[in-house]
Amino acid sequence: MWLKPTIIILFVAIMISLGYSVICLLIDKGKSDRTRKALGIRVTLAILLIACVSYGLWSGELTLSAPWYR
Repeated sequence: MWLKPTIIILFVAIMISLGYSVICLLIDKGKSDRTRKALGIRVTLAILLIACVSYGLWSGELTLSAPWYR
């Protein structure tokens, strides 16, 4: 029950971090390390997202229901 909201929250956080890093890159023009820190946050969030999806598939809470998947 907690897994699907967690996945949605992590995905939204990744998109926010992506927007923040683009803004930092355009404003700072590579002179500060804010872009690098935002990239580190985004990579960490992506690893957590992959871990949550993997756990959901392993536990059976998430299933593959694509029509072409057997």
